[in-house]
Amino acid sequence: MREALRKHHDSIKTALAGLLWSVKTQPNFKIHLILSVFVLTLGWYLRISYMEMAMLVFAIVLGLSGEMTNTALEAMTDLITTEWRQEAKIAKDVAAGMMFLVALGAIGIALFVLLPHIL
Repeated sequence: MREALRKHHDSIKTALAGLLWSVKTQPNFKIHLILSVFVLTLGWYLRISYMEMAMLVFAIVLGLSGEMTNTALEAMTDLITTEWRQEAKIAKDVAAGMMFLVALGAIGIALFVLLPHIL
């Protein structure tokens, strides 16, 4: 039991290190965090429902996760090859496209939830 707890403790430390690294080094992640705080604060100020807040939190978590996945895929691609290759470009472009799609979806959810309260 003690060994299992130690392994979980190590996993959590590693995960937090990755999260902290993203916050410290990735400008887009910082922008997502700032916008997330703004949206959550606006939702709180507008007294949106718990379900609406849950939708916003889900979109935020999806966006931050997507940004981290995009960063990890780019770093892994750079580790595999430093020369220009069509396959590496495709991997990076698709990851960036995924993040763009997630961002558009998050904006759509934020507008869907917040706009009626603002108007």
